[in-house]
Amino acid sequence: QLSLFRFTVKRPLSTSRSSVDSKEMKKFQLLAHKWWDEGGEYAALHSMNDIRVPFIRDTLLSMSTNYHLGNPLSGIKILDVGCGGGLLSEPLGRLGALVTGIDPVEDNIRTADRHKSFDPVLAKRIQYKCSSLEEIVEESMETFDVIVASEVVEHVADLETFIKCCSQVLKPEGSLFITTINKTQLSYVLGIVVAEKIMGIVPEGTHEWEKFVPPEELQHLLESNGFSVRTVNGMLYNPLSRSWSWVQSKSLNYAVHAVKSGAPAQSHSTDTLPERDIQQRPATAGT
Repeated sequence: QLSLFRFTVKRPLSTSRSSVDSKEMKKFQLLAHKWWDEGGEYAALHSMNDIRVPFIRDTLLSMSTNYHLGNPLSGIKILDVGCGGGLLSEPLGRLGALVTGIDPVEDNIRTADRHKSFDPVLAKRIQYKCSSLEEIVEESMETFDVIVASEVVEHVADLETFIKCCSQVLKPEGSLFITTINKTQLSYVLGIVVAEKIMGIVPEGTHEWEKFVPPEELQHLLESNGFSVRTVNGMLYNPLSRSWSWVQSKSLNYAVHAVKSGAPAQSHSTDTLPERDIQQRPATAGT
């Protein structure tokens, strides 16, 4: 989600505890009631579910020997960092996962709680907390099977601290899924000038190009903190069709799957989709 996790000092030199930027909180508080407007400011995040949910689901299924018909993620404990209004937490909950969504903006959590309350099944599977990641580390050490941080790391000032916190709350052999934006000239033109200032695909001021993260930098930080990067896939948003697709190029958006140390070796390429995901993608559109 479009999240607000910022840290007090700049990466990667800091070892101090992280905190949330109050200016960022105020900016997103103004939009907290619009999370579930599929034609509004968060339309691109709604449509991103069409590819990010199957990507998470199929990757986890390819690593598991257990399959629960109808609830393929049954019993899996997922932490959704920067959950916003719950746009990703809810479809993961519908797949059977036990989801904890955290976000530092109280209005976002209220929106998420209110929306899940309309579905009794989700009310049992999802819990939301108004919290930053570092605030739950001590109480949640090695608690989660999976962490999702979708559209979050480009809002983080101390990225290494963020990754360390992810490792601390993730179980050994657990999976971390990240979607974010590359730091290229193209991402500045299309991601900020066009998307924010011209077309209004996302609210103006949402992103700072200086905080965009190249996949090489992200992979290095993950590997230096005990993760094995299994998959890096390019993503592309078409504003005319309002749809996302997987692409070879990682010059704009990209998705990462990494596994905390202790996991058995997998055969996934870092440049291609898992074979099962390529085969199933047409059937999973709209998940």
